[in-house]
Amino acid sequence: MKQRSLASQYFELTKPRVVALIVFTAVIGMLLAVPGVPPLRQAIAGAIGIWLAAASAAALNHLIDQRIDKLMARTSQRPLATGTLTPTQVLAFALGLGTLSMAILIAFVNPLTAALTFASLIGYAVVYTAYLKRATPQNIVIGGAAGAAPPVLGWAAVTGSVHAYALLLFLIIFIWTPPHFWALAIFRREDYSRAQVPMLPVTHGVTYTRWHVLYYTVLLLVITVLPYLTGMSGLFYLGGALVLGGGFLYYAIRLMNPPDDFFAMRVFNYSIIYLMALFAFLLVDHYLPIGTLDSGAMLLRKVG
Repeated sequence: MKQRSLASQYFELTKPRVVALIVFTAVIGMLLAVPGVPPLRQAIAGAIGIWLAAASAAALNHLIDQRIDKLMARTSQRPLATGTLTPTQVLAFALGLGTLSMAILIAFVNPLTAALTFASLIGYAVVYTAYLKRATPQNIVIGGAAGAAPPVLGWAAVTGSVHAYALLLFLIIFIWTPPHFWALAIFRREDYSRAQVPMLPVTHGVTYTRWHVLYYTVLLLVITVLPYLTGMSGLFYLGGALVLGGGFLYYAIRLMNPPDDFFAMRVFNYSIIYLMALFAFLLVDHYLPIGTLDSGAMLLRKVG
């Protein structure tokens, strides 16, 4: 029982739910990068390598944020905050995962993916967690670049290059990150204030943050139309993106005058469902029969 409990503490260091979303978007990037099924060796090794790197970054986040975690209700039960694990154990665990990740990506995928993955790891664990998070209320906007990288990593893993479409996937997640995280920050603003972390609701107030959630949601709705406009996807994706975006916009507008304090968490939870569903629509659209997409596009042109 003790060993299982210890194993669960190490597993918690990897932030499994966050990392699952990262790997999901990376795998979607792999599948969108090729017309059929991607090379299995690169895809499997790439997914494992990206997962290990993300888990390593998450563990480093626990290590760097241990003082903050002790002060926040949401994170007070984390392994370092409770003393279940020591900083030395966490550092060794993080470095081990990171080293294994790089070894797998270099040996079984390609150097480009390894380099981009390493840059993302450093971007999240060092640039964002150690510096930006404490330096500016725009921390999540600037630091969001690291979290938006997985589709690019997946694309590079199976093609050995970075296409403009991969950068478009990056842009979607980059713009999605601020309204997603600021909704959580609104709900947890007292935690961040107590820990002296300059999140936007703490430094500029809740109303100001709500407006920014709305601005970024409108921008996100516009950006998510680009895959259709650039020919990356078809009408099936466009319909899904507009419906999902309409839902996000509803939540953002309702957040301006929420029915209760918990509504910000409902916005946060919807944002996660939104991103997963949006990428699922991209994937289904990618594998729809070409003729179906062409017929839909032709019908749209005739109507126009």
